[in-house]
Amino acid sequence: MDVKIKMDYLQFAESVKIAIIFSGLYLWIGMLTGVWKYLQIRQSLQSRAHYYVDIAHRSSLLYAPATLILAVLAYFSVWSENLNLICVVINLIFFSFAIVSYILHGMLKDTTNQFKTPHQLGKWHLPKWMMSFAMVLLVLGEVLATGMLLLGVILNFY
Repeated sequence: MDVKIKMDYLQFAESVKIAIIFSGLYLWIGMLTGVWKYLQIRQSLQSRAHYYVDIAHRSSLLYAPATLILAVLAYFSVWSENLNLICVVINLIFFSFAIVSYILHGMLKDTTNQFKTPHQLGKWHLPKWMMSFAMVLLVLGEVLATGMLLLGVILNFY
């Protein structure tokens, strides 16, 4: 007897799909920045890449599985799809902003510490309040959004 099993594609919510796609994007960016890092290591007398090229590479690779975990949390959360999507997108905005800023610092070679004052971005100096404000938003956004997803999973399981 010839048995043919056909699997339909699973229907995932937008929050889960977006998180999975961004997880893959972050992994890919991690690989590309890894090539960039390697090329800089090969050209350096100290066999080292610029500090922020290294950070861009590592952070992208770390954000990839973190974003996949967000997809799983959104999948199992009891909250509405709109709230899950908001929580996922908040994290994606801050993850993406971090990676882009690391890549910019790596390209510009303008600093080895973005928190050192004056806050350098190429030829410009950013106001101290701007960096502090961005960090407060990042901490509150990531911690609260992820906490909401986690609470939604805990409520679902128990």
